[in-house]
Amino acid sequence: MDWLRQLPIGQYVESGDGEGGGSWLSRLDPRVKLVWTVAFLVTPILAGPLWRLALVGLLLLITALSGLPLRLWRRSLTLLIALALLVGLLAALLPAGGGPSASLQRPPGELRLAPGPPGDPAPSRAGLSWELVRWGPVKAGPLAVGPLVITRRSAELGINGATLLFTVIHSANLLLLTTTPEELVWTMAWWLRPFRALGWPVERLGFTLLLSLRFLPLVQEELQNLLRSIATRAVSLRRLGWKASLALVLAVGERLLANVLLRAEQGAEALMARGGQWLPPERLHQPAATPTAASLAAVVGLLILLALRWKVGAL
Repeated sequence: MDWLRQLPIGQYVESGDGEGGGSWLSRLDPRVKLVWTVAFLVTPILAGPLWRLALVGLLLLITALSGLPLRLWRRSLTLLIALALLVGLLAALLPAGGGPSASLQRPPGELRLAPGPPGDPAPSRAGLSWELVRWGPVKAGPLAVGPLVITRRSAELGINGATLLFTVIHSANLLLLTTTPEELVWTMAWWLRPFRALGWPVERLGFTLLLSLRFLPLVQEELQNLLRSIATRAVSLRRLGWKASLALVLAVGERLLANVLLRAEQGAEALMARGGQWLPPERLHQPAATPTAASLAAVVGLLILLALRWKVGAL
């Protein structure tokens, strides 16, 4: 029942015990890592399937060459790939729909195919096939079942859904896995420093982010305790039936929400008892005086990525 503890999703892994000490990704400048994460989140917008698949391949390559121990990302990456494939398969199999065909704006008589030389085959007006896969017979009768059809539109939706889910979750997971919460708070404050002139509460935003990251392990711990309590009582959802099982799931969700809110209230009371003060981001993290070679290489790679997105991102 300790499988949640074995999946460090959204949690920083300490490098003092040798877990991430040999990882160049952990020693990378947090400002560069944040910009790379934003690039993985933004560049898929209005991009083609080839670009989305290329981002997935790039993330897998970075993960394999990051130097992180295999046991840190093996299980979480396997589950994420399975979830992304399931979402993509469902999106591809479900009907994509489509609007009615638009009326012709110009008369068809304007199209004239010039005759070719004698002996050449006749010119074809047919383009690419709209249907990619058609499987299964059509059953007539009161329970009519049509064949399984995957069109170009549904396949594109499946690829977009699967790649977007994988890119968003795994890029953020790599950032949180190799960056301390203090470094993230300082990085956000560094990038949002120009907005201080507009009256933005940069310090409060960073402090809110720090509290959110601190609460992630608490939420996982509460969920782990609730699942352990159900397993200890040997509850069988199959014997309970779907109504009782649904009631049990809702009760567990209600208890989880109550416990999380109780933890939040206790944290707020502890904060108020200490005066409600927080340190400025400059005291949370002291950046290196000179950028490392890995950070400079990451900046160059980011510029290449943006240039490729501009040139071939629509494919």
